Amino acid sequence: MHHEHKELAPSQVNCAVLTVSDTRHKENDKSGKLIIDLLKEQGHQVSCYEVVPDEAEIIKATVKLLVKNNEVDAIILSGGTGIAARDVTIEAVSPFFSKEVPGFGELFRMISYQEDIGSASMLSRATCGVINHRLVFIIPGSTGAVRLAMDKLILPEIAHGVHELKKDLE
Repeated sequence: MHHEHKELAPSQVNCAVLTVSDTRHKENDKSGKLIIDLLKEQGHQVSCYEVVPDEAEIIKATVKLLVKNNEVDAIILSGGTGIAARDVTIEAVSPFFSKEVPGFGELFRMISYQEDIGSASMLSRATCGVINHRLVFIIPGSTGAVRLAMDKLILPEIAHGVHELKKDLE
């Protein structure tokens, strides 16, 4: 049944990429560039790319704008998912979720544990949810974590997830 749903999914998803970091900017943001490259390789569109500091109010304001943008079907945020005091992405964004997708974070941590991170994977708070009919992924900022999340979870399901959210609007 899920294969039938995937077949109905759009071939192209319009995405926004948001890097959360106090030290990165567009010129040195390897993880953001990797997300963009991987999305484009799969035929998806990147309609917005921003780098913002680890400041909850700035993250909230940016996400609020993105989920109102008609050119954005999905948002991928990287950074701010750990347990350090400056890691505030989850606290800033998850209160806006109308639905949480707990399987994403669970699978991300399981695959991280199995593939390379080991027990430290439990310290990641990667998550996914829905805000205003947009699929919102929040992943760690390291390039290794970005590649894992994109290759194993996001790219295989992003179009399917967007299709599921949009069919309710038709």
